[in-house]
Amino acid sequence: MSGRQTRRRYLATLGAAGAAALAGCSNDSDNRTPTGGPSIPGNVGRWPMYGYDAANTGSASGETGPTTNVIIQWGAPTGQQVFSSPAVVDGSVYVGSNDGYVYSLSAVNGTTQWRLPTGGLVRSSPAVSGGTVYAGSFDGYLYALAAGSGEVQWRYEAGASDNPLVDRAAVRASPTVDSGTVYIGSDSDRISAVSTDGSEQWTADTDGSVQTTPAVADGSVYVGDNSGAVTALAPSDGGEQWAGDVGDTVTGSPAVAGGSVYVGTDDGDVVALSTSDGSEQWRYETGGPVRTSPAVADGTVYVGSDDDSVTALSAAGGDRQWSFGTGDAVRSSPTVVGGNVYVGSNDSKLYILSAGDGTVQWELSTNGRVMAAPTVVDNVVFLASGDNNVYGLTAP
Repeated sequence: MSGRQTRRRYLATLGAAGAAALAGCSNDSDNRTPTGGPSIPGNVGRWPMYGYDAANTGSASGETGPTTNVIIQWGAPTGQQVFSSPAVVDGSVYVGSNDGYVYSLSAVNGTTQWRLPTGGLVRSSPAVSGGTVYAGSFDGYLYALAAGSGEVQWRYEAGASDNPLVDRAAVRASPTVDSGTVYIGSDSDRISAVSTDGSEQWTADTDGSVQTTPAVADGSVYVGDNSGAVTALAPSDGGEQWAGDVGDTVTGSPAVAGGSVYVGTDDGDVVALSTSDGSEQWRYETGGPVRTSPAVADGTVYVGSDDDSVTALSAAGGDRQWSFGTGDAVRSSPTVVGGNVYVGSNDSKLYILSAGDGTVQWELSTNGRVMAAPTVVDNVVFLASGDNNVYGLTAP
């Protein structure tokens, strides 16, 4: 379908934009501007890591999200743009910011519970497991923080560099936690496996920097890198199981479902590879670089592209089911919950689309690019924006 502007869509944008402007202009954490609507419960559901699960599917079949009349319940300002996707566990929202801090916010009202400074930008999306928050920083470290206090439990030099001119390379990637192991990539052209006590299990070299979140599923760790390679590694020792060349840089994280690995490339392709041997199953060409992570739900792959669109493809064969046009590049990875697709755009908006046909359910404007994947739990959307804010969104 096309992205034609309807009267309903236009009026919804105007109303939401006014609310966003109130929250987005606040620079005082005690001066947020609630806009009404139902309160957010302290026992709101869990979204523990980027992509929801270790396979990076970006979907949660048991969750629900708001679809219409979506408003800003609270806005929590940070010091700079926020491109990290929020994790939500035990009533707290964990997120990184370009100001170099990892934040813990109250899911109920956005109050800052603690913040921990690192030595670089934090674009890594936190992962939360066993009372610990794991996040990477451009200072080259993977941090393990106590979820309740932000106290540093340990840090691991994930960006350790062999270049004598560089102390550590940036950790842009988000960690994946699975079965007591934290998997993390870095710009030092390697992926590392670290025990939850901070001890290194193994490292594996890649052919390019790893800005993607590893996917762990089907007895393998899958990782994409800037050389255009997608590699399957053994979780036990990092040994290579297979490697496939998808043709160009992979900056969006792989998603694994139904025996396939789905990735996007900078040359605009969405590619499906077999989990068993890395052979190519299908390829779909979009009109611009695909720097988002595919979301997979109910036999459909959803992906954003720099051609300003969100597209739904058949997971089995790559046939296009629908495409929706936004006002700018889509760098936000889609989230699929309750039969709807939640996705941001560089046009500063959050879009809620029907997963079945791409029909617009609602849209809401912020004052900055929305490049982080929305987090959707218990009819609440937690949204990070380039306007320096993290938002809690609800509907009546």
